[in-house]
Amino acid sequence: MFVAALIDLGADHHEIARQLRLLHVDGYHLHVARRSKMAIEGIKFDVHVEADGPCQHDHGHEHGHEHAHDHGHGHGHEHGHEHGHGHEHGHGHGHDHGHGHGRGFAEIRRLIESSKLSPWVQQRAVSVFHRIAVAEGKIHGVEPERVTFHEVGAVDSIVDIVAACIALELLGRPKVTAGEVVEGTGFVRCAHGRMPLPAPATLEILGARGIPTSQCEESHEMLTPTGAALLAEFAESFGPMRGVVGARVGYGVGTRDHRTRANVLRAILWEASSEGADRGWETDRVVVLETNIDDATAEVMGHALEKAMRLGALDAFHAPVQMKKNRPGVLFTVVCREEDADDLTEFLLVETTAFGVRRTLAERRKLAREVVTVRTPHGQVQVKLGRLGGRVVQASPEFESCRSVAAMAGVPLREVMASAMVGIMELKAP
Repeated sequence: MFVAALIDLGADHHEIARQLRLLHVDGYHLHVARRSKMAIEGIKFDVHVEADGPCQHDHGHEHGHEHAHDHGHGHGHEHGHEHGHGHEHGHGHGHDHGHGHGRGFAEIRRLIESSKLSPWVQQRAVSVFHRIAVAEGKIHGVEPERVTFHEVGAVDSIVDIVAACIALELLGRPKVTAGEVVEGTGFVRCAHGRMPLPAPATLEILGARGIPTSQCEESHEMLTPTGAALLAEFAESFGPMRGVVGARVGYGVGTRDHRTRANVLRAILWEASSEGADRGWETDRVVVLETNIDDATAEVMGHALEKAMRLGALDAFHAPVQMKKNRPGVLFTVVCREEDADDLTEFLLVETTAFGVRRTLAERRKLAREVVTVRTPHGQVQVKLGRLGGRVVQASPEFESCRSVAAMAGVPLREVMASAMVGIMELKAP
């Protein structure tokens, strides 16, 4: 489905098939056709291996070659982004690694690296397989180099994974982002027996990359280990789309029919919004935690501010507010990284008298920061600079540095700070 969605975006399936032949892997043929699921039309990409049995199509096939229905699409943009939603492969491959008499990871790596595929495709394809081998090796207690892939699964997986890398290169190696990863519930049957979803290898691959996963009500597997490895290798971030401009949409159609959603993988090729792109500022996301408090002493509030900063808050402050029933109180606010939000939420509920904490995800636009040293008549002082597009637009003497220099020199603090400002002006001068 991943390859199919990229083909629908404009990756030439004839070129994908041509490059796949550089691998010298036989015993398979490809089908590329337009299909639909729940009234959404897209591309159906199938890898048929010999063990699949006779092909249920009206035309013959030559192993190692591809057959397709024509579908006219332009080529991808070199600076696009691919944003995937819903990750499921129609094949059952990916669960039979670790047993059987097939190709081992070391052999597959040699096969890919000895081909005439581009160095980028070789490196990324080997890396995807390595993620699967590491996961399977951890599950079965063997070294990744010794993990063996079942013969049929190996052919299927090699073609799927290498084709995905080829397709991304044909689209200009775009930056890849993805939606939140969602898996189904229930069980899947694999070579190791009946296993709960997410499948063990899928969970290991996602966990190794630190990709958060949730489950939905669909009682089917929606993400295979192969799909998880592709996500782990290529997706740089996971979450809602932001700043999408000039989107081109492609759909990869799956085999199974889902109850609550169309079984399609959506890929979006887009350009980042030009808004703020050339302004030179940095961006990130933070969590803002807030709670209203009207029954805590000033000492408790002061203690909470100090401890919040020690626990990793980027900023913490409180301000007077007029609360319900005309009661005076304070608005306690903590700004923190997303990964620290739960710990700081617990801290607010335990250390203050709050009964609840509001949580907001916010975007920041900020200057690139740099700390430099300037000379003053009293000693060297650290100064924080803020750059916008390489240009210094803000500068501020570091208080603790000035206080230390003032104490050492035996002069007033304001005199050191004034001298530091003179040094800053000289620093900003062209």
